[in-house]
Amino acid sequence: TYNEQAMNVGSGFHMNPSPGNIKDGLITDAIKSAGAAKKGGTSPVVDVLDYTEPATKPGLSLVCTPGNDVEATTGKAASGATLILFTTGLGTPTGNPVCPTIKISTNSNLTKRMKDIIDIDCGPVIEGEKTIEQMGEEILEYCIRAASGEVIPKAVLLNQDDFIPWKRGVSL
Repeated sequence: TYNEQAMNVGSGFHMNPSPGNIKDGLITDAIKSAGAAKKGGTSPVVDVLDYTEPATKPGLSLVCTPGNDVEATTGKAASGATLILFTTGLGTPTGNPVCPTIKISTNSNLTKRMKDIIDIDCGPVIEGEKTIEQMGEEILEYCIRAASGEVIPKAVLLNQDDFIPWKRGVSL
């Protein structure tokens, strides 16, 4: 079984959510998945794609990826993403060689600690200084500027060209 294979390499279902996710309050896969779905906004989902399957419909598509950050961003880029919006609460330093990765911090403490890798700080929402709608407008504006070449995401500037294809087995 998958769980036996995972246990043989020191992994398993007990590793998801990750210890970092649990520390930050994402104590179940259901909570983590609900948060991920909420990040898609209010647009209807038009397609659910297998890993690296090309997106062919306009609108919001979901891509089935493993939990590993780099394997996930590789699959999204291979499916045709033109920008990756990577939310982080712990500061994962990753990028992608073919798709600009915009790092979005969930809290201002992280942004202060890792300002060299964070493009957008969403901490003001938690701190009550901005609404979700205001922050969404700022994120959209940044995405338009990045797609237009007016700003360059920090992952691009830092040459964070991470690329790991998912091998369809146990992923640590």
